[in-house]
Amino acid sequence: MESINAKYVSQKISKTRWRPISHSFLQQPDIFATGSWDNEHNKISFWSIGSHGSSAMEDEFEGEPQLSCEQKHDGDVLDLQKISIAQQWARAHRYPCDNAPCTGVVCSSPEIVTVGEDGRIIVFRADQEGVVRVIENADSSTIHAVTYLRTTEILTVNSIGQLKLWDFRQQSNSPSQILSLSGDRVPLHCVDRHPNQQHIVATGGQDGMLCVWDVRQGNTPFSLMEAHSAEMWEVHFHPTNPDHLFTCSEDGSLLHWETSSHSEMPSFLQGGRNSSMMSRSAMAPAGGNQSLINAWLSGDSSKGRLETSHMLPSQTLSVNSLDVLEQCLVCGTDGEAIFVNRQVPV
Repeated sequence: MESINAKYVSQKISKTRWRPISHSFLQQPDIFATGSWDNEHNKISFWSIGSHGSSAMEDEFEGEPQLSCEQKHDGDVLDLQKISIAQQWARAHRYPCDNAPCTGVVCSSPEIVTVGEDGRIIVFRADQEGVVRVIENADSSTIHAVTYLRTTEILTVNSIGQLKLWDFRQQSNSPSQILSLSGDRVPLHCVDRHPNQQHIVATGGQDGMLCVWDVRQGNTPFSLMEAHSAEMWEVHFHPTNPDHLFTCSEDGSLLHWETSSHSEMPSFLQGGRNSSMMSRSAMAPAGGNQSLINAWLSGDSSKGRLETSHMLPSQTLSVNSLDVLEQCLVCGTDGEAIFVNRQVPV
């Protein structure tokens, strides 16, 4: 745990996100943003973990994050995304008599999609002042999170355990597909898709379970794995090495999940349960007879296919948010602390 730096900020942290980097210049992440919640005055803050003039021969992990700038934010910060043009849309999500929390946002520049407690899905463009599209009654319950599946498709998760797929090429205000947890309607709080194989989606919710879905097959999760003892707030595949996945929870833990290979073949090409299912990006050439499956769809941690490790030195108050980029991970907690790890083994 020597590579972890803690910064105590006197604010409960609800969201953390790295600034995007240029892979062409072999950059390492050096700036991240945080948002706070449940404070008298909430803020969006930007932090630097650069060398601050220290020699490259010095211990690059000895310095804590340094505050670069901050901005007051009205209300709790419920999500953060990166985009290059600043705009503001007032009262985008609302009830008949009051404002409604905007619970999630996702960007595919220049488009921005938001979801809220009011059950609405709203599409904006960063280069336009007006609203592009509104799906008024997208959900009768709270929509907790949203992510892009493909350029014209998004996924939302809600408070009754449903995952809905929306195709913006269609004029209909109904989802093109609905997947759901069987049995109890356990609220889902977070969602992320596999960066290379868009049909694979991970979700987490109130029961702390990690669910992996294949949106091409059936309407229920393909794998269910016990992850946390309380609500899971965020789940993220590593953006360039998706054999690694990270989750954080109300129980004060942050977990690193890694698929383990049983041969020299990459883990995402390993055979497994329902091995007739094949990833579109890992199809065998014509005439081949390999049975391939993404390792996340096996979900068989009991047989050693998944390894988990705790990323924080000790359990704390709720870990509300995390972000991972290259070998750098940042998370924020209700313990008014930010943790930065610059040696994540991926």
